[in-house]
Amino acid sequence: MRHRKRTIKLGRTSAHRESTLANMVCSLIEHRRIETTLPKAKAARQLAEKMVTLGKKGGVANRRRALSKLRQREHVTTLFEEVAPQFTNRNGGYTRIYKLGMRHSDNAEMALLEWVGLTFEVEDDGEDES
Repeated sequence: MRHRKRTIKLGRTSAHRESTLANMVCSLIEHRRIETTLPKAKAARQLAEKMVTLGKKGGVANRRRALSKLRQREHVTTLFEEVAPQFTNRNGGYTRIYKLGMRHSDNAEMALLEWVGLTFEVEDDGEDES
């Protein structure tokens, strides 16, 4: 029986799955939204919400716990200094998943994973509108 076994396996070994999810959460921290398949988005959402909770608590121990999961120091710093402080008044539900439809090549269901209510500066690409 598979009762109470919540891990979404994604057809990968545990090491590959952990690396994939950590990379997806780091991309979410960097780009503020990512487009991926629906099962991967649901799995990455769990890790992202746990990392924001660690970021809200702050402290060296929680920073080290986040670093052990995400493995990228610059993204952990961004998480603790920019992302998590914007969720101080929210008690959960830091991410949102939009379903985008099916991918044409293999008919996989696609989704957009993004932060809820996160304000961030728009990057200027240097082009003038004149």
